[in-house]
Amino acid sequence: MSTDPSSSVHQSRKELGARLRVMRKAAGLTLKELAASTSMHFTRASRIENGGQPPTERNLIDWCTACGAEDQLPDLLATAQSIESAYLEWSRQARAGLRRLGDLHSIATYQATTTFRIHEPLVMPGIFQTEAYIRAMLRWWYDFLDSPDDSDETVAMKADRTAVALTPAKRIVAVLGEQVIHTRRGTLEEHAAQLRHLLDMMRLPFVSVGIIPADAQRFAIASVGFWIFDQNAVALETPTAGIKVTRPQEIGRYVAMFERLRAEAVYGQEARQLVAAVIAKCEG
Repeated sequence: MSTDPSSSVHQSRKELGARLRVMRKAAGLTLKELAASTSMHFTRASRIENGGQPPTERNLIDWCTACGAEDQLPDLLATAQSIESAYLEWSRQARAGLRRLGDLHSIATYQATTTFRIHEPLVMPGIFQTEAYIRAMLRWWYDFLDSPDDSDETVAMKADRTAVALTPAKRIVAVLGEQVIHTRRGTLEEHAAQLRHLLDMMRLPFVSVGIIPADAQRFAIASVGFWIFDQNAVALETPTAGIKVTRPQEIGRYVAMFERLRAEAVYGQEARQLVAAVIAKCEG
């Protein structure tokens, strides 16, 4: 299973290109005739059909007009926009601060979601993070992305988003790699406080947290964290970009992967003991 953030975008572009190819053939046009009638270079038209290049709004308007399929234009425009907006390059998004980097995890998405399935191999999930943990993470990202400091606004946005998610009407199912509870973002005192907060979250009746022990035999391979919002979307992040997956078949793959990861985790008292052991080391 690929976790390349560009793979889903490329596949969606290919599917859009295939729709345009079907439309062209239904109109009885060769690719050269289509290109000539739209004043588009033949090579560009070919790349669009094969998913190698995204069509512009002008391209889609001219394509539909040439094929006599103007009725399909609104849907094609919406599809093209959703494909290109799914891939968020952090360096571009961060020019106005880091608050915008929450777009993949918008409050509207959290409000609409009933069940959150979360896999994080290295980082504490955002809805479980303390303010000190958040600010430590932000300091690094501001430096890495050379972004203006809007930390107070970003912390407030994350708090509002967490409040939406952590309610009895929702269901939170998280699978963490054990490295999450060992990775320290602040002082020993702050790390212990973060882990005590995690224990509090684990006691909530609508929250399930499993931890995959570091010395457990592993079967599932998933090196990148991902969040599944009901059956509607998957969000995942890399150091340079984030992606929102909405193709049902691909969402299904992530659901299957999540269930395999769940099977490798420990829960309840066993999971709490792992957390408590790290707290003891911090306070020892």
